[in-house]
This record gives sequence, structure tokens and C-alpha cells, in this order.
Amino acid sequence: MILLSLVAIQPARATPSLDAILAEKPPKLLSEYGFFDDLSAQKPAAGVVPFQLNTPLFSDNAQKLRFVFVPDGKAATYDETEAFAFPVGSALVKTFAFPADYRKPGENVRLIETRVLLRQESGWQAWAYLWNAEQTNASLKIAGAKVDIATVTADGSPLAFTYSVPNKNQCKGCHAFNGSIAPLGPKARNLNGDFAYAGGTKNQLEQWTALKILSGAPAASAAPKAPDWRDASAPLDGRARAWLDVNCAHCHRREGPASNSGLFLTFGETDPVAYGVLKRPVAAGRGSGGREFDIKPGDPDGSILMYRVESTEAGVMMPELGRHIGDPQAVALLRQWIEGLH
Repeated sequence: MILLSLVAIQPARATPSLDAILAEKPPKLLSEYGFFDDLSAQKPAAGVVPFQLNTPLFSDNAQKLRFVFVPDGKAATYDETEAFAFPVGSALVKTFAFPADYRKPGENVRLIETRVLLRQESGWQAWAYLWNAEQTNASLKIAGAKVDIATVTADGSPLAFTYSVPNKNQCKGCHAFNGSIAPLGPKARNLNGDFAYAGGTKNQLEQWTALKILSGAPAASAAPKAPDWRDASAPLDGRARAWLDVNCAHCHRREGPASNSGLFLTFGETDPVAYGVLKRPVAAGRGSGGREFDIKPGDPDGSILMYRVESTEAGVMMPELGRHIGDPQAVALLRQWIEGLH
């Protein structure tokens, strides 16, 4: 009896619900998936692994918390170039948040939305969940939502804008690959880097292999690796190409929605003309800014790519989804890169 009572008072760790992940109709509340032991604190449940990308997508400078879940006894299959092939029942979870003041990024952080990618028998399904004002749960928003953001930038300037939670069709717009929804971030080159786990800092590819959620991966030293674009010690070309790969190549690739542009910005593209150098646009509209080449070596102000990345005007700015404000650091990086091209 004593043993039974001791067992009874042991709090069992939550585990994700395969029923919720595989359901034809998604749960109305984020909590129903069981991805977190502590939802508000974003403390992952058993089997849910946090991760980060070497170079992340810019989304209005939101902070992002990423997690992966692979069902027990199964594993994702390693791919050298594309996103790993995840087994049915897997989930990719990403929460977007904003601090009240970027000078104190760990304080007064407001959770805005959590997006889930669920691997079902029919393929991947994408859903967005909007956090409530109490920060206790998030509700399914198939039609998307608008959220007013007010924060203070790292230089002390106030910043206010309206953030967009994507609708179902917008999720498809970015995650389209060969006509189907696919993950974007979990690729070897993006995950081949260190992460500060609770048990210590480890290489992510090696940790996923050790946890048996990834199979077929080589040693980290033999896997491709994209640099952190913010790392000034890394080669400039690699930093710029990594930024373009993550921010633009989900559309601008041969298998993507912008394939008809002829501009292919994947990290591994080797043809300078294909990634824009002295390439004329397929269609010259207001998005070209009157400039003749996607990238004009040595001349950022003569390059369409710079015009579109610098813009915050709808119909001109690139990427066209996922941001409302500019990214001055990325603009400076790309300017430096183009200035050095010959």
C-alpha cells in the first residue's frame, strides 16, 4: 500500500498525443497535443526536442522557439540537401514571441502564435494557434489573425506594427515543395551546429542521432554546414548565401512557387546567373524599381534584389510573406556582399 501511494503521487510527465497529431480535424487548443509539460513556459514534454537553425528566417524580428517530435521507435531519414524525411506521427512546433524590450530579451516575453507541422498518412498538415491574453493557451486560427505589437528595439527606439498570423493558404504558399507541403528548416546544413541542451551543449545532428530520432546521418564533420549569417568571422559569401537560402529559397528554387522567375537562391546553387548575378528579370514591373539586373556586381543600388529586400511596401518587398518591417542588419550584409562581387 505504501509503494502504491508513493507511485500515485509521482507526477507523470506528459507525452504528445498521436491521436491529436493524426486527427483529421485539428484540436482547437494547442494544449490538446501534449507537446509541453508547461505550456506557458514552453517546457517540452518527454520525447519533444528543442532545436535551432544556424541561420533562421527573419519574421519581424520575432523570437522563435523550435521543437521536434518523432514517435517512439521511429526516426527521420537523413538527407544531405533537403529537409529530412519524417515518419508519420512526427511534428514540428514553432512558437513566435516578442519581448517588451529587446534590450532585455529574456524579460516580459509575450507569446504570439505557435505553428505546428504534422506528418500524417496523407502528408504534412500546417496549422497556426493564437495565444490568449493570459498566456495560458493558444487557439486554432484557420483564417489567420492580426496582432498589434508594441516593443522597444535594441537601440531604445519604440516600435509598433501589426503582426500577421498566417491563414491556411499562406502556410501552403511558403511550405510548397513539388506541389506538396514540406518542412523548411530541418535540413543538415541548418542543424549542423551546437545547441545548449539541459544536459550540456552538443552538436544537433549528433544529438538527434543519439536520441534515435534521426537515422543515416554522417559525423557532423562530414555533413554540410551553413554559417550563422551574423557571424562576422565566417566568409562573407557563405553568410549572404545562407541568409538568401533561408529567407528566399523556399520560393526561389526550381521546385518552388517562384520557379518561373528563373532566380534560384538555394545555398548549393553554383551558377552565378541562376542566383542573380547579371541576370535580367523575367518580368519588369514596379517590383524591379527600374533596375536592370537581379544582382549587379559592385552596385547594390543597381540590384533588384536589394530594392526588394530593403522595401516594406506590399507587392514590392521580399520575402512577400512573414514580415512587415525591415531587417537593417541583413540589408547591410547583402550590400557588402554585392559590393564585393565582380
